[in-house]
Amino acid sequence: MAEDTNIVLKATEPTLGKIEVAPQVLEIVAGIAASDVDGVSRMRGSLANSVNELFGKKERGKGVKLSVSGDTLNVDVYAYLNYGVSVPKVALAIQEQVKQQLLFMTDLHVNEVNVHIQGVIPEKTTQAVDPDNLFDDNDESENGEDK
Repeated sequence: MAEDTNIVLKATEPTLGKIEVAPQVLEIVAGIAASDVDGVSRMRGSLANSVNELFGKKERGKGVKLSVSGDTLNVDVYAYLNYGVSVPKVALAIQEQVKQQLLFMTDLHVNEVNVHIQGVIPEKTTQAVDPDNLFDDNDESENGEDK
């Protein structure tokens, strides 16, 4: 979870006041950017996140930890990948996507984007079962004689 202090964005042009962004907003931006990368199955969440998702509330900032020091950001991303993808390629794509989105949206310098692969999720395979013929072996014909 991010710190409780807001991050003040510095403007290059004259403004009417200061702009502050809550760190949770940056976690959400980084979480969405990371989960949009091809090969990412899902982000790591806690038990509370899982319970909230059961009730329909999607937690977008899960799997992201943000630390701020001055004008630089350090981001830790915790993700599960799809089985069969290249881990280094997906991890590099996550780093680039998160860095690019945070720079584009906030103009803050991202010092580090550390990617932690928590696991690999295999594809779900469905077995085709004929409901009309549950106990049929392929070794026997329909009238009970061997083929």
